[in-house]
Amino acid sequence: MIQTSMVKSIHDKEYREIIERLKKARIEVRLSQQAVADKLGKPQSYISKIESGERRLDVAEMKKFAVIYKKPADHFLK
Repeated sequence: MIQTSMVKSIHDKEYREIIERLKKARIEVRLSQQAVADKLGKPQSYISKIESGERRLDVAEMKKFAVIYKKPADHFLK
């Protein structure tokens, strides 16, 4: 039996804070969602879904965003 109470929600407070820092960093470097998506070879909806919390961000993706936004990866985890 799987204990579901241990499963973290995509919408938990800590995760939302990470996503807010990610979005703020994009705005600080004055890039649109489309511009970031183009750099990643993804559709704009990919960025939108991450920023809205609809799609979960993984560590490898976070590293790519850090390079684009010229921030250390741990900036988003503070």
